[in-house]
Amino acid sequence: MRHRSLTQRLRLRLIRRADNIKQNLAILMVGLGLFMLGFITLVLAQFLLADSLQRDIIALIGLIFLIGGAIIAAFGYISLSILRIFRFLLTDIQPNKNTDSHHD
Repeated sequence: MRHRSLTQRLRLRLIRRADNIKQNLAILMVGLGLFMLGFITLVLAQFLLADSLQRDIIALIGLIFLIGGAIIAAFGYISLSILRIFRFLLTDIQPNKNTDSHHD
């Protein structure tokens, strides 16, 4: 059994992640949704509730959602864009053999 080096395994894993476009888009949308939920929670706590411990706890929950959503959305965005560029730069381009053999 042949063992691949860590860099080869990481490269293959990143290429597989870049090829999974639908899942990457779903990750981005979930992250965006959590971010917006946290943002709305922060705004509501700031402007609709009076100064109290309850307002601070709700704001903290909103901040946790906001930060978590930003991290998840960033992962989805990186998977959609930067890893896609990474994939095209690192994969070997093999010419299509059929294009040269069918001249009219």
